[in-house]
Amino acid sequence: QVQLVESGGGLVQPGGSLRLSCVASGSIFNINVMNWYRQAPGKERELVAHSTSGGYTNYGQSVKGRFTISRDNAKNEVYLQMNSLKPEDTTVYYCDATVKYYSGRGYDTGDFWGQGTQVTVES
Repeated sequence: QVQLVESGGGLVQPGGSLRLSCVASGSIFNINVMNWYRQAPGKERELVAHSTSGGYTNYGQSVKGRFTISRDNAKNEVYLQMNSLKPEDTTVYYCDATVKYYSGRGYDTGDFWGQGTQVTVES
């Protein structure tokens, strides 16, 4: 059906930057919403950034002004530019997409998740 694969995570010092990427593949017709979430152990999942195919974006309060979400709709890719990183940004980041895809019997819409990429911010 549809697969999402994130990349770009790693170890960075406080104040540094990372760029996460997520590519969707499969029998995709179109993708409306693409989001970035994060979830630390023992904590609730947090919406980091939200985007629509029409160009609307929105951010979680804790990352506003530091993170930027962008997309390449032709490539079914979404990116998260993370600047001024803080230790509290350390966790696993997940890509999520609402996809209209061909299921073999027609078109369906579903929500798909990537496997996550670890971001660690420490000195």
